[in-house]
Amino acid sequence: MPLLNIENLSGKTLIIPVVSTANVAQLSVDLLISSLGLVRIAVLDSKYFIPLVGSRVNGELGITTPFELYGKGELGIIVLQQRSPILKAMKQELIDDLFDFVQKSGIAGVLVLSGVDLSNRSDEQMLTPTYQLQLNSLHLSSPLHRLNEFPIPKYTSPVPQKPGANNDESQVPFIPGGGITHRILSSLPETWSIPLAVLLRFALDGDNRADAHSLASIVAQVMGIDITSIQWKQPESWSGLFGTPHDQSLYG
Repeated sequence: MPLLNIENLSGKTLIIPVVSTANVAQLSVDLLISSLGLVRIAVLDSKYFIPLVGSRVNGELGITTPFELYGKGELGIIVLQQRSPILKAMKQELIDDLFDFVQKSGIAGVLVLSGVDLSNRSDEQMLTPTYQLQLNSLHLSSPLHRLNEFPIPKYTSPVPQKPGANNDESQVPFIPGGGITHRILSSLPETWSIPLAVLLRFALDGDNRADAHSLASIVAQVMGIDITSIQWKQPESWSGLFGTPHDQSLYG
């Protein structure tokens, strides 16, 4: 996974948004990039994705590509942003190369963000839209240890992956609408020791700005960022994305 203009990533936590239901993960990362003032620090190999190119926001020079890395010197997080679907034949190669990149870069923790299809949740899962999965123990020394302190319930699959199958929670649970999240978790090498967790958000396609704000806020708190100091700022790319507000006078 070749990188351009890369800086030292050792000790930082990598946020990975998975293309999934309602694009909640991508929208959350958009908010984090815009609100925390993150800048592009690397352009990653785009061979895994459907080709895409576009202009950059705020009149910045250069072009936007399918796979980019954002960060800011003093912050302990870096975030990936994916803007194009993965080619079907390249899914496993992308995951394997991503694991290799994480291990070689000295990254201290990985937090995966994913949407889950709201129409599949159980009655018990209607109490909160956000859940978590921990793939290894998060000790106090882990950059993700705050997940143990927050009242975010553990995710269990609301439905079996195949009709008639049992939900075997000893394995990675089925994540309907979760894109490659399940494959990422199922592909972890046996020797993997880097703290890794997943935040999952039940959602349906539509105006998902509120979901994105909520998930981005949770990510910031998990990473120890004071959310009272953040002025949440929607990126320019959202302009017109969700239509225009209704004229309230139509409703009396």
